[in-house]
Amino acid sequence: MILVRRVFILMLLMLWPVQALCGALVYEQTMLPARFGPERAPANLEALIVRPADQERHPLIVICHGTPRDRNERPSMTPLSRTREAEELARRGYCVLVFMRRAFGASGGDYAESSGKAEAPEYAASGRVAAQDIREAIRVMQEKPYVDPRKVVCVGASTGGFSVTALAADPPPGLIAAVSFAGGKGSSAPDTVNKPERLVQAFAEFGRTARIPMLFVYSENDHFFGPALARDIHRAFTSSGGKAELLIVPPFGEDGHYFFSRKGIPQWTPILDDFLARVGAPPRKPLLAVDRIQGTPPPNLSEKGRAMFGDYLDASPNKAFAMNPKGYMGWAGGKRTAEEAAAKALEFCGATGGQDCKVLRQDALPR
Repeated sequence: MILVRRVFILMLLMLWPVQALCGALVYEQTMLPARFGPERAPANLEALIVRPADQERHPLIVICHGTPRDRNERPSMTPLSRTREAEELARRGYCVLVFMRRAFGASGGDYAESSGKAEAPEYAASGRVAAQDIREAIRVMQEKPYVDPRKVVCVGASTGGFSVTALAADPPPGLIAAVSFAGGKGSSAPDTVNKPERLVQAFAEFGRTARIPMLFVYSENDHFFGPALARDIHRAFTSSGGKAELLIVPPFGEDGHYFFSRKGIPQWTPILDDFLARVGAPPRKPLLAVDRIQGTPPPNLSEKGRAMFGDYLDASPNKAFAMNPKGYMGWAGGKRTAEEAAAKALEFCGATGGQDCKVLRQDALPR
């Protein structure tokens, strides 16, 4: 069933890429025609592109996702979950690509990022496989008329950060820098990493040939890869020749692993602005304006309910907000379609104890 659904979505996006203009930015849902291996086997990668609405070439920023601990969550992942992060970068004058690697979301291909046996995980090999997907995504995007192929920066979170570090060890043409937010692999539970010494060793391997500037960002309360491990990772990478700065930021939310997120935008944008300026891809000034949806909360909401509705308004599309007559509510955002968001919102509303929940509002990606 998952395979059939993925093929249907792939065909839909290939036949009808969705492109929209909203204010100063263009949004496009599409599939990237990637090719892998000696046989150049095709595997289309689900993607979201957000860029300035002009005719100029812009530096490319590629956002690389992490890996959920539960493998069953991979098919439901979507680039739209990073719409807000992509907008913040696009309004700084960058063309931003958010894409799903093979076997994540609606992307084709088989899952190839396994680390192997738990007693001896091959983290470095896994990272190099993921780096192939990033390399192909960059190649496809460098052919676009609105991309400056000479200026590419990768920004990865969690296993995405680990993967962009692997890519930095063998960079494609045009890659000038990379940023790893909470980069790592092998965390199976909070504050637990399987064979952390082998993860550190993988970063050391990458550092032997990585020469582009990198930035490693971790939080003091990261419950995947804590600050002590982060320092070991950075030390191993730089001691073997890699060029990377390490920044340990203060605690963020309940788990600082999610520092690079919509809610972290006020904290991480100044960090990226400074780094990008220093590597030769400074943000534009002034920033481009972004149209934000507005809305009045439903009547008689509690303070907590009003905060929940405000969080909904700020969330990534496609999204929906549901509520029942007694005030039970639920919302979902960052879904592939508005219909999927509505179904999830009703599910969450019902899970809180609400009966007769109805969708009060839906907001789709700009068309």
